[in-house]
Amino acid sequence: MHFSGHTQKVRKRSFPPESLLLPQIPRSNYLHFQEEKQRLQLKKFLLHRMFLVAKTTAKIEKKYVTEYYEQTFQSILKHHLGETITGLLLIYPTSMLHILESSSGTLYQILQDYLNHKMTDAGYFIQGIKIIVVSHNIPTRIFTQWHVSVIRVPVMYLDDVTQSQSLREVTTEFLTQTHKLAFHFYKTIKVGSKGASDNLHQVAPELLLPEQIIKYLYRSEEFMDPETFLNMYNKPIHVTLDSEVVWPAPSWF
Repeated sequence: MHFSGHTQKVRKRSFPPESLLLPQIPRSNYLHFQEEKQRLQLKKFLLHRMFLVAKTTAKIEKKYVTEYYEQTFQSILKHHLGETITGLLLIYPTSMLHILESSSGTLYQILQDYLNHKMTDAGYFIQGIKIIVVSHNIPTRIFTQWHVSVIRVPVMYLDDVTQSQSLREVTTEFLTQTHKLAFHFYKTIKVGSKGASDNLHQVAPELLLPEQIIKYLYRSEEFMDPETFLNMYNKPIHVTLDSEVVWPAPSWF
């Protein structure tokens, strides 16, 4: 038996250098890491922003309010994994302004928690809430975290515009000022920092809303309270009338 004498050439596979096999990790800083983390979280759910005003008991302690909301948020987020809550809470002597950013389910659970305390806790520090506006499907957050600040400005230093302006004008000024204040936080407070201080009347007095506006909007009957809002939210859109129910059921050919 004769075998061919041709020698078969073995091709050696060329492997890329070891440095090319290593994952290429782009250099970045902690701020970019946090922003990318927030962008990934936004892809998991639709983002909404809610503006609330509230009537409170006089001179409530910041520590008490902060601990209450932090515990409430932690309890709610156990059932809404991956959904963070950002926003701003301004505590006035007898009222509050609260801006919240999160998913619809999380925001509605915060309102439901208020209703539960209202029915069971006679000493609850929030005596009433009005929902000014809810912005749906917003593209991004304004706040990087949840901030709390106490406003201690004498009433005598603030102009009461509610006596000379209509509800529409006051509401427009409210939304304009709150958005300006929000962007001030966005530009000045970095990710992971301590947060808002209690001297906003010195740092940005032109952006600070007078408490008269908060009280005026709360007293207005044009805005919904949480109970009315949640009842409307839970109410079915398509209601079947009695006149539409017939027997036998209609059929089409």
